[in-house]
Amino acid sequence: MPTIKFSKDILDFLKKLEKNNDRDWFNDHKEEFKTNQTKAKDGFKFIYDSLSKHDLVDTFKVFRIYRDVRFSKNKLPYKTHFSASFSRKKPELRGGYYVHIQPNNNSFIATGFWDPNKDDLLRIRKEFEQDDQEIRAIVNDKKFKKVWGEFEGDELKTAPRDFDKDHPSIDLIRKKQFIFTKKYNDEDVISDNFIDDVNASFIAVRPFFDYMSDVLTTNLNGESII
Repeated sequence: MPTIKFSKDILDFLKKLEKNNDRDWFNDHKEEFKTNQTKAKDGFKFIYDSLSKHDLVDTFKVFRIYRDVRFSKNKLPYKTHFSASFSRKKPELRGGYYVHIQPNNNSFIATGFWDPNKDDLLRIRKEFEQDDQEIRAIVNDKKFKKVWGEFEGDELKTAPRDFDKDHPSIDLIRKKQFIFTKKYNDEDVISDNFIDDVNASFIAVRPFFDYMSDVLTTNLNGESII
């Protein structure tokens, strides 16, 4: 069986699209696009299959190449990357995975919580307010940090309403997103072990997901709400 990977052809096509981001060029190269889109989808499917061996992943979504320009100042019609998201089984499991393939060393993977709804965000903040030791132990673990580094994402400049701005956990409570990212260069992406590295990196985030899933499926007394 041939090795499933993201080939150099995919990156080369995206580079050309970046230089020729218009409908005429795209229509003239539609077959080349379809060929490379299929290759990318094969890679994303293999990532999904790898994730499914150690996690309950409901579905994966490959994002369309077409940009929504209706409310954007950037009117270029096409994205210059291929990407996919992978959702964990709800309601008992929370969090998700994202893979972004873009040339010129702009590829990355991401995981965590991009946009928690109002209720989830309040529950997370209340947990941090009550006890931040477990979450800090997880994200400050040396093995975890070696893979994922520091928290990323938007945060408030001050305390949310009804929270003490001088609380010891205010650095966590202020956050609106709880994201980790890992970057890759082009040589990484086309290597034979790229998908294995992606999968291993997603395995490494499991302690964080286990903690957050427990928080979001229980009340502050630790009683199940599902």
